[in-house]
Amino acid sequence: MPKTTPLVLAALLAGRLTPALAQNTPDENNPNFDAPFVQHVRPDRPGQTITAGVLRAGKFQLETGVQRYAPRLDAGLSSSTATLRIGFFNSMEFRVTQPYVYGAPGTRTLGGEAPALRPDSVGWAPLTVGTKLMLTPDRASRFQASLLVEAALPNTGSAGLRTGKIAPGGRLLLSQQIGRRAALEGNFGFTQYGLTAADISRGQYLGSLALTAPISDNAGYFVEAYGRGRDQFTTAGTAGLYYRPWTGLRFDATVGRVLGGLGAGATTVGAGLALRLGSNGR
Repeated sequence: MPKTTPLVLAALLAGRLTPALAQNTPDENNPNFDAPFVQHVRPDRPGQTITAGVLRAGKFQLETGVQRYAPRLDAGLSSSTATLRIGFFNSMEFRVTQPYVYGAPGTRTLGGEAPALRPDSVGWAPLTVGTKLMLTPDRASRFQASLLVEAALPNTGSAGLRTGKIAPGGRLLLSQQIGRRAALEGNFGFTQYGLTAADISRGQYLGSLALTAPISDNAGYFVEAYGRGRDQFTTAGTAGLYYRPWTGLRFDATVGRVLGGLGAGATTVGAGLALRLGSNGR
């Protein structure tokens, strides 16, 4: 009897603890679960850097913004982009992005960061679809890694902007939380136009590093450095401010400058918002 007593006590204790633990998900058992960085909306805008955060199942997030690109010599280019992100399962989200280019037919729009467009290239750009997969097991961990795979679909968009080939791309997304509100985000990716070996040899690399940090409980700043290209890299920087009136809504305003490459000296100015909706979890 004395030998069986510890086993009986252990079984009773496990029976008491199991229901309590079952009420929480693995990330809810993480002491970092309630950190503002984890709970607040995490948009994939502004700038080139995409966050490693993946939406929870049942969450929807709309991110939209406008940007003015002004090269030193050619005419400027205004555009807007809207991205809809939908969380499903526990570690994956589906995303659809649709850019729109503003201007009058005949406007000359050339530059390193803006695509070389036909004179009549205004209207909808090709539709881009993709998915983001979380690689780290705990959504509330201070270090997170995700994989983004997306593709611009052929024969979508306005006549002057559509393409005849699929344009796939992928990125490794890394995030390191600093304190309870700040984070360092990094991307390394590759994009190409088409699926042949020749298309791969003409593809472009992308690398970026961004810091997001708070100024107050509802406001903060964003700074980023990035480069893209293959034989000749375009390097640039972006900085801006954001304001978050509540957990699921964030406004941002940014300014950037192209430092090196074909578009050196060009500037960008942008503004946008991110809105998160959904009732499954926080």
